[in-house]
Amino acid sequence: MHPTDIDQQLTGLAGLGDPLRRALYRQVAERGVPVSRDDAAQATGISRPLAAYHLDKLVHDGLLEARYQRRSDRRGPGAGRPAKHYVRADRQIELSLPTRDYAALAELLAGAVQADPTGAAQAALNRAAASLGAELGTEAAATLVQADPDQVLTAVRQALAARGYEPHDDPDGTIRLRNCPFDRIAAHHPQLICGANHAMLQGLTDQLDGDPPIQAVLDPQPGRCCVVLTRVVDGRAAG
Repeated sequence: MHPTDIDQQLTGLAGLGDPLRRALYRQVAERGVPVSRDDAAQATGISRPLAAYHLDKLVHDGLLEARYQRRSDRRGPGAGRPAKHYVRADRQIELSLPTRDYAALAELLAGAVQADPTGAAQAALNRAAASLGAELGTEAAATLVQADPDQVLTAVRQALAARGYEPHDDPDGTIRLRNCPFDRIAAHHPQLICGANHAMLQGLTDQLDGDPPIQAVLDPQPGRCCVVLTRVVDGRAAG
């Protein structure tokens, strides 16, 4: 990594050393939708001007992006000026001192697996992913006092959050994953990585005896993980 890049990464991370700024960043990141200054201020219990100051600092550091939009769908005279909203920046910050580049190695391994004409390497990858998922599921199951549906779902969400998936519940009960921890590799090898990811998450849920059970389903969407989790009712995925 070039020294200038390291300086930029450090500058971005330094802003999160402030607890208030970190709380604002978390509010924006966890919402998954553009957040206004008013909403951010209310959520963190501070004044709007103070929230605006720190949010704009996060934009300057490359951690957030600013957008302008109206609070309602109203248009034309009387609709008011578009308000400033914030979303998490697409920029990815990875800093290792001294420099390490595990992603480059992952790219090489993914390319090698995908180049295997027999499919044996990909099958081995999926088995390894399922085994890892089973280990994670076993750890999650150990936290359950009883295997009622709510506790099982809570354990699943916690396990996913710990791995960086950023789970979010849809109104129909589907658990969608706002972040793909393997995004950089999946961008170049989507079928390979999504298949392994699916195997891992199904391995995780198979260890949790939910009633109804939880199933990992491939549902690729832009900017999200390719897998969603849903309850299975009468042999079919709910929702």
